[in-house]
Amino acid sequence: MRLTTAGESHGRALVGIIEGLPANLAIDVAAIDGDLKLRQGGYGRGGRQKIESDRAEILSGVRNGLTLGSPLAFMIVNADYKNWERVMGAGECDTSQRRLTAVRPGHADLTGLIKFGQTDARNILERASARETAVRVAAGAVAKQYLAALGVSVSGYVRSVCGVEDAAEYPFEKLAEAKSHPLFMLDQEAERAACGLIDRLKEEGDTAGGVIEIRIHGLKSGFGSCMTYGEKLDARLAGALMSVQAVKGVETGMGFAAAKLPGSRVHDEIFYENGRFVRHTNNAGGIEGGMSNGEDIVLRAAMKPIPTLMRGLRTADFATKEACRAAGERSDVAAVCACEIILEAVAAFTAAQAVAERLGGDDMKQVVARYEELGRA
Repeated sequence: MRLTTAGESHGRALVGIIEGLPANLAIDVAAIDGDLKLRQGGYGRGGRQKIESDRAEILSGVRNGLTLGSPLAFMIVNADYKNWERVMGAGECDTSQRRLTAVRPGHADLTGLIKFGQTDARNILERASARETAVRVAAGAVAKQYLAALGVSVSGYVRSVCGVEDAAEYPFEKLAEAKSHPLFMLDQEAERAACGLIDRLKEEGDTAGGVIEIRIHGLKSGFGSCMTYGEKLDARLAGALMSVQAVKGVETGMGFAAAKLPGSRVHDEIFYENGRFVRHTNNAGGIEGGMSNGEDIVLRAAMKPIPTLMRGLRTADFATKEACRAAGERSDVAAVCACEIILEAVAAFTAAQAVAERLGGDDMKQVVARYEELGRA
């Protein structure tokens, strides 16, 4: 299973192609659009989200609500393109408009200009923009439907915002409640404090990041491999999460806390009870030796503060080399809720890839039968 994406932030549309889906997977477009809507929400988001109302339009690979086994192509139209066509058109256009040379710290602007031989950072930022993640959310929603057919679920919540932390631990079944809260936090006292902090940062022209936890529930053991480093499931999931814009750190299970404790307090002891092997703890986060072990897969990602500050950070103009303030391209103060939805999507797609590689199958019935057979081993 493979995803290819294309499109610019203010271009005509974002496009995705998913290869490797089996035939006869039921596709719920409303569920895809639901995840796209969640990606656009959350406390601290700015005006761009009021302009766009993202919807996925399936172009190929689905008939009568079922996949055909051919590539599934879809697009998400950029509603704001009508205001940018003279600037972003593929044909002749006025590239002097919306030109950006006051390169922004924390973005791809400066390095991209040098790498790709450009003089206008718009040629870099339009693709480097987190707007690209709308495609990955749509593809992840499809992957969730593939996994759901096997009894596997993906969910998550926001653990902290700019240092305001929810330190409690929650069962998987409770995580879905987070989507009904303004900041996707389950501790309401912590969430109120975080919302207040975001309000203050907005007044100061500053931004916030946070920590997001993602869990994969119901995945059987043996996905991934210990035989080659490229097949290790934790490495693949960490790479997927790190590929999301603004993510600067990823941990599995106990993560960095494991380095502070002795082994007796870290490793999950194994017992044989009622005819099966069990663990009473899940410090490994559901992955041992690069393979799923049947417990919930637990992932956490650190999202840096949004690097475009409305007050502007100090920088140097790429064209004139003179000191200036960085350009303001967006107005979000915090996008941790959006990041949570995106991380769910990329985790789901990566898990689906691992499942598809192990099980194969041209027809979804074959995939389900092979997955069920694993429980009898």
